[in-house]
Amino acid sequence: MVEDCKIDPKEILAISFTNKAAKEMKERVISLLGKRRTRGMTLLTFHALGVRILRQEITRLGYHKNFSIFDTNDQLSIIKDGLKTFRGGKEFKRELIQSQISFLKNHTISCEEFPNTSHYDEDNPYHIATEYIYQFYQDKLRFYNAIDFDDILFLTVEIFKRWPEVAQLYSNKFKYIMVDEYQDTNTPQFQLIMALTSQHQNICVVGDDDQAIYSFRGADISNILDFEKVFPGAKMVKLEENYRSSNTILELANQVIKQNIKRKDKTLWTAKQSTQKPILWTMADTDHESQVLASEISKLQATGIHLAEVAILYRSNTQTQPIEDQLILNQIPYTILGGKKFFDRKEIKDLIAYLSVIKNPSDELSLRRILNVPNRGIGLATLNKFLDSRTNDETLFSLLSKHPELAGPRRQKIEDFTALINSFQQVFKEKPLDVGLENLIDRLDYYEYIEKQYDVAKHVEMKKKNVMRMVDSTQSFMKHFKSFATLENYVDKLLLKELQENEDEKEDDDVRANKIVLMTLHSSKGLEFDYVYLVGAEEGILPHKKSITQGDDISEERRLFYVGITRAREKLFMTVCKERKIHGNMVPRFPSRFLGGMEEFYQSQDRTRFEHLSSEEEKDYKDNFFSGLLDLLDEEEKN
Repeated sequence: MVEDCKIDPKEILAISFTNKAAKEMKERVISLLGKRRTRGMTLLTFHALGVRILRQEITRLGYHKNFSIFDTNDQLSIIKDGLKTFRGGKEFKRELIQSQISFLKNHTISCEEFPNTSHYDEDNPYHIATEYIYQFYQDKLRFYNAIDFDDILFLTVEIFKRWPEVAQLYSNKFKYIMVDEYQDTNTPQFQLIMALTSQHQNICVVGDDDQAIYSFRGADISNILDFEKVFPGAKMVKLEENYRSSNTILELANQVIKQNIKRKDKTLWTAKQSTQKPILWTMADTDHESQVLASEISKLQATGIHLAEVAILYRSNTQTQPIEDQLILNQIPYTILGGKKFFDRKEIKDLIAYLSVIKNPSDELSLRRILNVPNRGIGLATLNKFLDSRTNDETLFSLLSKHPELAGPRRQKIEDFTALINSFQQVFKEKPLDVGLENLIDRLDYYEYIEKQYDVAKHVEMKKKNVMRMVDSTQSFMKHFKSFATLENYVDKLLLKELQENEDEKEDDDVRANKIVLMTLHSSKGLEFDYVYLVGAEEGILPHKKSITQGDDISEERRLFYVGITRAREKLFMTVCKERKIHGNMVPRFPSRFLGGMEEFYQSQDRTRFEHLSSEEEKDYKDNFFSGLLDLLDEEEKN
């Protein structure tokens, strides 16, 4: 576009779903064109684009431009407050209500519209509670001058709907739109794209409807299936050559996915030839399954392969416990993608809260979090004195600033706190971001606070290192964004990264480390491994029992199975148990319907029979199965 069509880079908008993908694409474009020729090109995520637009336009909706972005914990805190004022509020789980509000926003349904939609059932107590809490929640967000993650697109679309001239402005600014992973777009993302193409139809999307597996997040597969209807005359280019998997793996994958009726017709092929068909192992039960997996991976380990090229994939996290037990027993290093995120750690959330309040003193939830961190002797009783005395149009911070005497003997502590916030607003204007953060940590004596909070030296050291890592993150941010490395932009970027990506960088490190990777099928999308063990190719797991018992369309479950199959480059192993322990009971199991009629495309091996094992393997299996203590026996006992 830039080189051949002489299009101005400033007119190009390229959108992806994750910061990781956006960064990688930007690096590739720069490597092709050079920095000078890519200057002004906009390549970012949907949510980063939304924040950029809201920073300019959100005042139309009555917010200030320095709004905060609340995370899940902040949202649950507001919902908890709302349930206190709702009749029978204690009966309701705030997580479910938060999920319903998120669902509604991802379908662009406002709190006023909800009761008049097909999603509302007046006989459903949760819907009645959600109707009340949704309104309460939005009022509180506005009062705090805050939005949540779903609001980023929800409010951007609302602005475009209410002020079409704004949509026209951005459509004329971005004359060429490109969208990655289009099959994962939801309603607000689709409406955002429609608004941005309102003055032209210069749009190019990339996607694979066979990998649409995120409907539970609001993704709508019809966006890609109906693309030509929405944009008449669109040209479709099929990219059918696969560069990852061997021909035998692709043959099975093609046979599985073509059973879905609503899909764009395509058949993957590859130049990568193999005679090794995928293998389906039949196991005795859950314990046997985990023992065989550990035994087979031990053999691979003995050949010297890099363990990061091995993955165990499963439908649900509930399947991991017996597998982990056997990996530990066999001393096989492993990692599970999706552990506790860096920005979920208390010490990091404390510092983020300080930065958020310095940026936006109206952010009441962040303010409440840090009012007594480090300990200032300001408890709930003192806080309630301020809350009880305020009028509707006063923020908590303004009350603390104007009437510190309400704190009684704690007056000086309140004055010191507000003075600290005010002074650091100036500090972050005058000093670089990393220096400002280091000064804040020093002023708070935060390292000393950590030492007082934790008894175990190892925990103290770990938490101090986490704080240092946050300072490092500001330095990386400054290096990357240079003159745009302001406090406001850093907090926005940090919260978007936390909410959106499950710490991509950590997961990358886990994949590169010499450990096998355990993850759900949903998490595996986009990754690839030489050896893939797909655990539980059974009815009730794939397809999931809910999709069967509730009579749902199982086409997405089949797409999930397809995604799992196509993660394998060289070898694919699938497992089925004759019995599986479910809620403590052994339940008979049967192969997945997705494998029905596919027998010629995979090789079956019944691992419950010893003829598939050498005499030495048979002995190892028996010893493991009956005692689980093989690693404790000395060499003489083994022989």
